[in-house]
Amino acid sequence: MEAVDGTSGYSGDRRVRRTRRLLAEALISLVLERGYEEVTVREITGRADVGYATFFRHYPGKDALLEEVLEVVLDDLLQLLGPAQAEGQAAVGASLFRYVQENAEVCRVLLGDGASPALVRRMVETGTSNVLGQNVPSGVGGENYQNEPVPAEIAAHHLVVSSIALIRWWLERGMPYPPERMGGIYRDLIEHPTRNAAFET
Repeated sequence: MEAVDGTSGYSGDRRVRRTRRLLAEALISLVLERGYEEVTVREITGRADVGYATFFRHYPGKDALLEEVLEVVLDDLLQLLGPAQAEGQAAVGASLFRYVQENAEVCRVLLGDGASPALVRRMVETGTSNVLGQNVPSGVGGENYQNEPVPAEIAAHHLVVSSIALIRWWLERGMPYPPERMGGIYRDLIEHPTRNAAFET
């Protein structure tokens, strides 16, 4: 079996994974310290103790490394922002915040003040689409528009954006409440009211 770096066998694959992990960890720590724009490839390789030329055997530049790291977390978060399953809305919310806690540094880069606007926009758009695809809009309420349910596309967008805002608040304040408590807050403040306003329950 041929590895990415040209070596053969499992040990080569393992070395590639280790190198990529070291580079990812170095990038995240530097971004949290100084901001993404200020970080250079040479600083990343120095922090990771990886050769400068080795970096370019794996990635064309730091943007590609960041994209790879954030794509995994982004996809995981989008899955967790889906509809509540049988275990209930609070349990789903707790799972979401446990994941954020376990990946706090990467989530700070993805969602913090210095986050990539394009990635955040993609998260909102994809998350909104997922919510719409996984929920059934409420029926027409009556002749008066005041009795109509909230339009599904507005509710789905609200759910995703509000969830992101709650995660940001929690991270920025050092995660002062446990994930289980945040799961209950997520249910009571975001998930339950939005579902009742726009979707069949």
